[in-house]
Amino acid sequence: MLAQANAALQAGEADKALGLLSSLPSSGPEAAEGHNLACRVRLTLEQWDAAGDECDQAVKLDPQNSDYCLWLGRAQGQKASRASFMTAFTLAKRTRTEFEEAVLLNAKSAEALSDLGDFYRQAPGVVGGGVDKAQQIAAKLDKVSASRAAVLRAQIAEQQKDYAGAEEQLKKAVAADPHPAGSWVSLASFYGRRQRLAEMDVAIKSAVSAAQKDKHSSVALYDSAGLLTEHKRDAALAATLLEQYLAVPAKSEEAPAFVAHLRLARLKLQLGDGAGAARERAAALALAHDYKPALEFKAG
Repeated sequence: MLAQANAALQAGEADKALGLLSSLPSSGPEAAEGHNLACRVRLTLEQWDAAGDECDQAVKLDPQNSDYCLWLGRAQGQKASRASFMTAFTLAKRTRTEFEEAVLLNAKSAEALSDLGDFYRQAPGVVGGGVDKAQQIAAKLDKVSASRAAVLRAQIAEQQKDYAGAEEQLKKAVAADPHPAGSWVSLASFYGRRQRLAEMDVAIKSAVSAAQKDKHSSVALYDSAGLLTEHKRDAALAATLLEQYLAVPAKSEEAPAFVAHLRLARLKLQLGDGAGAARERAAALALAHDYKPALEFKAG
């Protein structure tokens, strides 16, 4: 059942995943994993409070699981980014605590280290952040994932307005990454933020090429479409990339299929295809019937 629920989550079948998880026991290892999976489904649905509750239950049932702490930290971070000042302060400290615990429980987790480093980079000292701490995490990441270490150093450099240094680190990430499509997207995103749009287009082309050759990198198609849309570059190409992503068998919760359908609906409407937009909205709701942005979208 858990394997089926996870497969549904990765495929973007939120309704199916939650239906499968609803019949799991209330205690034991399966219950903890079930709550963790339910949290992740709720995160894809942008149901932040429900996600936090589910992840909290997973950690309570199995507090020694690094991944559960990591996901709880992510859920708390999402809630913090949308909360009032005082609530955000408390949630941010909880986010840091969970990320630190995830690293303590598994010091070789590249994801946990990356999230903790990013938290330290962005957060003020009053909640335990600090660039010096982020740099220390980058040094630890060197031993686990050279590409992630380079991305973190690039983020630190960009935050400090060292744009040449940031670009250099992102190029190092591409060179070090065994699956470079994602690192190409990071470089393209940097170019977009610097309004170096021609270079962004070239990096997107490299990301797409790498993703099309690597079944583990299909998320780069989704992310590349997002960059093109954000910067109003090529709506037709963005739509094509989303269609390619939706056609691959190996999708990911990082790029939920129902969100991809909704993004495609918006692009089709922009391109004058109202009927196509309506079909994509319906496809999104067929996977996630209560996904609020899809419910609110008007196809014409």
